[in-house]
Amino acid sequence: MHLVGMLDSPYVRRVAVSLTTLGLPFTHESVSVFRHYPRFQEINPVVKAPSLVTDAGVVLMDSTLILEHAEKLAAPGRSLAPNDLAEHARAQRIIGLALAACEKSVQIVYEHQLRPAEKLHQPWLDRVKEQLFAAYRLLEHEIGTTEGWLFGASPLQADITAAVAWTFTTRMIPEVMPADAFPAVARLAARAEAQEAFKAWPYDG
Repeated sequence: MHLVGMLDSPYVRRVAVSLTTLGLPFTHESVSVFRHYPRFQEINPVVKAPSLVTDAGVVLMDSTLILEHAEKLAAPGRSLAPNDLAEHARAQRIIGLALAACEKSVQIVYEHQLRPAEKLHQPWLDRVKEQLFAAYRLLEHEIGTTEGWLFGASPLQADITAAVAWTFTTRMIPEVMPADAFPAVARLAARAEAQEAFKAWPYDG
């Protein structure tokens, strides 16, 4: 398999960390949707990161859909989702909150980096920041005083996505989200970043 996209994208990074955690071999090509647009277009005309080219040559996109396929490829017992139905629902909620935080962080970055300063729409930006903080407040509540992983002895997808989101947000927009704003999320991210799968695919922003 061949993963395409930059590791400064939380979506690319969650796929890379997850594939490694699942024990699935893949190659990685660091291609920017901005700086390397023609090259990305050759691989995926939609130019969406991450893109994953399967061993059969099928091009997949969207990190959640890629990871759904990865779960089908993983060896028995290597799933990143809890088996218990109630825990699975809670894990999906945590992943959804983390992905919402990613989305709102990306919107803030794009608003400042891609839109001319004179065309910034402050009411919309304020709304996005409110949504970002709401997502992390709810994540903080979900994590609570947990000192280990959220669903057992090893990190699952909820841990991975929450950690990747926090690292991205606090590295990209520290003026909006200080690294100590949500201590429980920060502790979880620090534990995750110390794992080999995370160190193998470091944030490169």
